[in-house]
Amino acid sequence: MVASPFVPQSPGAVADADADAEEQRGATRKRRAIIEAATTAFLRSGYLGTSMDEIAASAGVSKQTVYKHFADKERLFSEIVVATVNEASDPVHAEVRNLQDSGDIEADLRDLARRQLALVMQPRIMQLRRLVIGEATRFPELGRTFHEQGPGRTITALAATFESLAARGLLQLEDPLLAAAQFNWLIMSAPLNHAMLLGDDGPPDPADLDKWADGGVRTFLAAYGRHRTPAR
Repeated sequence: MVASPFVPQSPGAVADADADAEEQRGATRKRRAIIEAATTAFLRSGYLGTSMDEIAASAGVSKQTVYKHFADKERLFSEIVVATVNEASDPVHAEVRNLQDSGDIEADLRDLARRQLALVMQPRIMQLRRLVIGEATRFPELGRTFHEQGPGRTITALAATFESLAARGLLQLEDPLLAAAQFNWLIMSAPLNHAMLLGDDGPPDPADLDKWADGGVRTFLAAYGRHRTPAR
């Protein structure tokens, strides 16, 4: 007779496994609370104006627990910046890649531009962008990461997508990277500069954002659409 491969665990082993799982869930909750508290503090008071004591108190954990999860304030700040930028750029990047299969380039570009602008113009993203710019001298690598994972990543993906669309005859362009950068900043530059330079962190008017997105797409297609008149 072949022995059953199932070997029942002892009550003690099951209890230990349950305890380990609960400990892991507790650690995850504490880490999440620390990140949320630190994000709020950094955006409110800046890097220098925020202390690890303040973060620990706001998160409801000990200072030792904060250092257990993050070696120092710089490491915590860096993780928050990268995570926040990725949270906004990941869906945009996915939509840009999907644009390669577009059957209605004007409508799909307009939808992409509207969603991209709405994501980038979230108040928390604006506050973080301003904070990273203010700390660029202290943390140059962090500024570079913000650029690479944010606008740089989007522009690179747009360039590959525009090259694919040009191969299908839906766009006319010679320099995909230049076209991608122009598309990105036709959509972003005016509302982004308004928010950054005037310190306007309130929720933007969706109708205003749609106006900028739609206008940027029209201008882009006037320059790169397949029905444009070639330059002489």
